[in-house]
Amino acid sequence: MTDTSLLKRIRHHPLFQSFMLYSAFRAVYGIGILVVAYFFATSTDAPWWATLLIFLASMIFSRILFRTLKKFSKKENETPQPLE
Repeated sequence: MTDTSLLKRIRHHPLFQSFMLYSAFRAVYGIGILVVAYFFATSTDAPWWATLLIFLASMIFSRILFRTLKKFSKKENETPQPLE
């Protein structure tokens, strides 16, 4: 087995692809939440724990959003694959 075929198999494995999608989603979403929380914490007179509520709500919302995106991407990928 060559390194290129091993690398190709890893890249095309559904678990690896799901992990990469989740990582990219969390990176982009996480930066957005940090920016929102920073501006909320510095621009309002809300107590410090209100920012924690934003983070808690974002954890729940991101799970729901990612599940929705994952279901949407599965529907697009359900095209018939040719047999090898």
